[in-house]
Amino acid sequence: MSAVLEIQGLRKTYRTRKGVRRALDGFDMVVEAGQVHGFLGPNGSGKTTTLRTLLGLIKPNGGRMSLLGREVPQALPEVAGLVGAIVESPQFFGNFSARDTLSLLADAGGVDRHRVGEVLELVGLRDRSKDRVKTYSLGMKQRLAVASALLKNPRLLILDEPANGLDPGGIREMRTLMGNLAASGMTVLLSSHILGEVQLICDSVTIISAGRRVTAGGVADVLARHQSASVRVRVESIGDLTSSAGALREIGAHVVVEADHLMVSNVAQPSTITRALASRGFFVSELAPVPADLESVFLDLTGTAPVEGMHRQVDQSALAAPMPNGGWGL
Repeated sequence: MSAVLEIQGLRKTYRTRKGVRRALDGFDMVVEAGQVHGFLGPNGSGKTTTLRTLLGLIKPNGGRMSLLGREVPQALPEVAGLVGAIVESPQFFGNFSARDTLSLLADAGGVDRHRVGEVLELVGLRDRSKDRVKTYSLGMKQRLAVASALLKNPRLLILDEPANGLDPGGIREMRTLMGNLAASGMTVLLSSHILGEVQLICDSVTIISAGRRVTAGGVADVLARHQSASVRVRVESIGDLTSSAGALREIGAHVVVEADHLMVSNVAQPSTITRALASRGFFVSELAPVPADLESVFLDLTGTAPVEGMHRQVDQSALAAPMPNGGWGL
């Protein structure tokens, strides 16, 4: 596979009253062709700054970037028509229908209008395409935003929080759409706080914290590198959980008491747990290693909690502002 997006040593600093703030501090990222790549990080970690810098909306202070094998921002006019992107929450004219909105964007970007019907079908808005956008829910507006980014049938699709406002059914449909797009040969860069969905849909991930990459690679590889050492322990009587936890803490284990089980770590061998509990008359009914998931890895690496479904502030940049070669700034 070849890389469709490469970032090396990207730096962006801002001067504030308190001094210089490093939004990006030597950040690196590679996205291979045909993948769904998750871009993860806590609020303020530099995700949106990275995406806006890639799209020429922010000028970096240093580093190297390329899209589809061309250096940007220098070659952005040449590749913009091959990149579809949504960064933060775009605005639409509330009195326009979805079909009218997309038709105007298609005309502005030199896209054949037959593509409007195709993308409305892709995002599940065909039956509501003649309704005014102001009657849409937040989730429907998110779908319309995705449709606008798909108009050009781009080779690279960049989506910032595309599941924001979607109900569980809509999230599942969005997951299916991302998978189908990747299967068709499109590369998708997906920023999201819904880590369970990222784990299900993404082939690879990059996690950023404080402007630096903290890990990257295939999802399975990242999980394997950060495999949890925790063990789930159940005893025959739930009433014995607290006493069992005390027995395990006496041997140096770290124990978290849950509703019907214990989460135990800092123990070299599982047999140590069974011996310690049996010596106190507590009998184990389950002893199982806990596989790492993306959320636990995220928390370990960034030291912050993910925010699911967070509503971002609306970006005032105009979605419909055309860029050279039929691209849009957002």
